Amino acid sequence: MFRFTILLNFPQHKSKAILIFALIFASLQLSAQDYQTIEAKSGDGIYSILRQNGYNPNKYINEFIELNKTKLGKDYTLLEGYSYRLPLIKGKSTKKAQEKTVAPPVKKVPEIITDELFGEKYKDVTIKSKKLAGAVYYLMSGHGGPDPGAIGVLDSMELYEDEYAYDVTLRLSRNLQEQGATVFMIIRDPNDGIRDEQFLTPDKDEVCYPNSVIPLNQKERLQQSTDVVNNLYAQNKGKQQRLVVIHVDSRNEEKDIDVFFYHDQISKSGKRLANTLQHTFKNKYAKYQPGRGYTGSVKERELFVLKNSLPPAVFIELGNINHLRDQKRIIMPGNRQVIANWLCDGLIEDYRRNIK
Repeated sequence: MFRFTILLNFPQHKSKAILIFALIFASLQLSAQDYQTIEAKSGDGIYSILRQNGYNPNKYINEFIELNKTKLGKDYTLLEGYSYRLPLIKGKSTKKAQEKTVAPPVKKVPEIITDELFGEKYKDVTIKSKKLAGAVYYLMSGHGGPDPGAIGVLDSMELYEDEYAYDVTLRLSRNLQEQGATVFMIIRDPNDGIRDEQFLTPDKDEVCYPNSVIPLNQKERLQQSTDVVNNLYAQNKGKQQRLVVIHVDSRNEEKDIDVFFYHDQISKSGKRLANTLQHTFKNKYAKYQPGRGYTGSVKERELFVLKNSLPPAVFIELGNINHLRDQKRIIMPGNRQVIANWLCDGLIEDYRRNIK
């Protein structure tokens, strides 16, 4: 409107000339600033050029041909080294507006938590998933403090139940935390951490959560750890909670046993948990050691911790500390980690079944 108002003030022949000039200038200005150009390279075709630059070829091919008809070869081929105009994308009027803005990829920073109980090598835990977000686990390894539990002998070296049960329990705790779970280690050693040695040096400095001296009397010791679990259970009301107790059995040296599970007879959730873990081990052996067979059982048993703890609980025996094959199951650090991995998988399955 402004341009035409000015032109009307000129003599008629001059107005026409200026009007034509203005239209030509506007046209040149539009073509210079609005069309993005791209140089054709060997092998380029109209479809590939359009597709590479974010166009729907079927929608824009005719417009592309019209814009570049003087630079196209036979059968609308592109000529290497020539510059070609790209059509205006509908709804965008300037070259700047139609240029694609490619945001740099956002690098996801892994979430890492630190648990000093795992020792210097393993204390940093990378959260791999949130499969167990909202789940709470109380992990209780057998014995500790003044009571080492069962003692086996291999190659003149003594094997202490509390040390091996504790190492497997630590590894399980780390696995569960990697999946987003909240974990409480009920029996804790301030300086052992996860150990990769075969023969674990015994000590008596374990404490009960958070930092209580463990009594020698068996009933007092069991009452202490059970009370801790029940108090924490009350604090986490409304969440899925599980107690996992880990021991190493002691039998005649001729008796080899597979990992097996106990539950309290009146706890339906505890029974389902024990069965899920047992099925997990059975399936894992079938997959990784076909033909071996697996005889680990699930049984009811009136044990103090199972009977008196509030969360559903499972009591696990890792093997016979006096039998050679079972000893290899617990002294090899890789085997201890596999046990922890399989237990973690079983607990994930238990959680999945109960949140449906």
